[in-house]
Amino acid sequence: MNINPYISRRNALLQKLGDGVAIIPTATEKQRNSDAHYAYRFDSYFWYLSGFNEPEAVLVLVGGTDPKSILFCRDKDMEREIWDGFRYGPEGAKQEFGFDETYSIAEFDKKLPELIANRTTLWHSLGHDAVWDTRIAAGLNAVRAQTRAGKRAPAHINDLRQLLDAMRLLKDAHEISAMQRAADISSGAHVRAMQASRVGLHEYALEAELSYEFRRNGADAHAYTPIVAGGSNACVLHYVSNNQLLHDNTLVLIDAGCEVAGYASDITRTFPVNGKFSTAQRDVYEIVLAAQAAAIAMIKPGNAFVAPHEAALKTLVQGMLELKLLQGSVEGNIESEAYKRFYMHRTSHWLGLDVHDAGEYKDGEAWVKFAPGMALTVEPGLYIRAADDIPKHLANIGIRIEDDVLVTASGCHVYTTAPKSVADIEAVMQP
Repeated sequence: MNINPYISRRNALLQKLGDGVAIIPTATEKQRNSDAHYAYRFDSYFWYLSGFNEPEAVLVLVGGTDPKSILFCRDKDMEREIWDGFRYGPEGAKQEFGFDETYSIAEFDKKLPELIANRTTLWHSLGHDAVWDTRIAAGLNAVRAQTRAGKRAPAHINDLRQLLDAMRLLKDAHEISAMQRAADISSGAHVRAMQASRVGLHEYALEAELSYEFRRNGADAHAYTPIVAGGSNACVLHYVSNNQLLHDNTLVLIDAGCEVAGYASDITRTFPVNGKFSTAQRDVYEIVLAAQAAAIAMIKPGNAFVAPHEAALKTLVQGMLELKLLQGSVEGNIESEAYKRFYMHRTSHWLGLDVHDAGEYKDGEAWVKFAPGMALTVEPGLYIRAADDIPKHLANIGIRIEDDVLVTASGCHVYTTAPKSVADIEAVMQP
C-alpha cells in the first residue's frame, strides 16, 4: 500500500490546525444479529487521513511547533486473530502507516486530557457521533478540573469538517486513479447486465450480474444499495426492492456503482429489456441523453456548479414541450417549476469517498466554481408516471443517464464508459 498520499494529507491538515488538536475516530462496527456484524466500512474522514481500515481506532493530529500524528488502535491479540483475522497492533501500525506515535485504544481516554491541555483549539466533528461527543466532553472536563494546577482547556471547539471538506473536494492523483478504477469496473458491470437482460428475468438477476462483476474484478463492495428498476419501477427514484419480473417492451433502469479503495463510482443506465428501443422509448431517451451532453459541456474550470443543471434543465423542458407533457415556453415552465412533475431532482452531486461526497455547493450566496480535481456526477432524467392526462405510449417510462466526471485544467474527463447511445446499447445487447 502506498502510504505517501495519506501522510501528505495529514501534513497538509496539520499546517491548518495552528496549535490546535484534531480528533478523528473511525466508524464503529454495527451488529447485524446476535452473533454477526454488518460488513465493516471505515469512516471516510478517518480513512482519508490514515489509510487504516481496522475498527476501534482514533487518529489524533497535534499542531504547533512540534506537529505529529498519533494513532490509537487495537492491541495485537492472537486469540482474537484466530477468530477474526489479522490486527496490526500499535507497533505494526506505526511501521506500516507512517504515524509518529501509536498507542493502544485502551489508553485513549486516559491520554486525551494531556493531548488537549493548553491548546487553543480542539478540532472535532461535533454532532457526528453522540458517543464520541460524550468522550471528548469528558476529556475537556478532566482538563478543566486541573485549572488550579495550571492546565487550560481549549477555548475554541471547531468543526473539523470545515477543513476536511475543502480538502476532500479536490482529488489528488491517488484518488483520481482509484475513482477511475471504480468507474472502469462499474462500466463493465453495466455492460454485463445489458447483455444478460431478457424478458422473464427478475430484477435481482441483473443485480446479481453486477455484484459478480464487481467482486470478480476486485472491487470492495457496492458503493450504495443498487437500483434495478424495470418498467414503472423506474419512476420511483430510490426503488431498491429489485424483486419484480422484467417484461417485454419495457425499460430497465440500473443505478449501481462499486467502491474501490474506499472510492465510489455512480452510474445509471436505462435500456430496453428485450434489447430494442420502441419509438416512444427512443424519443424520451434521446431527450435525456441530449440533456446530459449539454450538462457535461458546461463542466470546466471557472463555471459555477449550477451551470450543468441549468443546461440540462433547459434541454429537458424543451423535450417535455415536444412530447406534449407541458405547454407554454421553456422559460415559463422553469419559472413555475411545472417540470418537476417529470424531473424532480438536481443534475449533479460531488463524488469521492462518499457517493454524495464532502464539499460545499455554495460559497456564501454564490455557487461554488469548478476547479481542477473536483469530481461529480451528471444524471438528468425523465420520469413519466401513468395518469389520465399522460399519453398512453409515454406512460411509465422512467429514464436516467448518469456518468462520473472529473474537472480538469482544460475542461473535464468522463470516468465512466458504459454504452449510452441508442445505437451502442442496442449493439451490445445483440445475442
